[in-house]
Amino acid sequence: MWMQLAIKAAISGVLIAVASEMGRRSPSWGGLLISLPLASTLAVIWLWRDTGDTKAVASMAISSTVYVIGSLPAFVVLAILLRSGFGFVPALLAGLAAGYLGYVFAGRIGQALGLI
Repeated sequence: MWMQLAIKAAISGVLIAVASEMGRRSPSWGGLLISLPLASTLAVIWLWRDTGDTKAVASMAISSTVYVIGSLPAFVVLAILLRSGFGFVPALLAGLAAGYLGYVFAGRIGQALGLI
């Protein structure tokens, strides 16, 4: 059990590290890599492998989609503020706040539509 968790964490960590390094060399390629649903895909594979429950996998896939949409304001606000000359920390905090609000909003809409 712990070994499987350690392997999952290592693979996920490697993906983030590779995206970060790639982003240092080419922000566009780093952004593309981190935007790919690699972590989500791995998570649904591991969920299915661990449970065999296709309904849980489907539910996780829909929930991931809803919350990805909710996370978009975080990145938009961060980018706009940084390009407008704000410091990194205030822009990051504002982006996180926008992301939080996006998650809340997306979650409520997802629940109202019966998606999550």
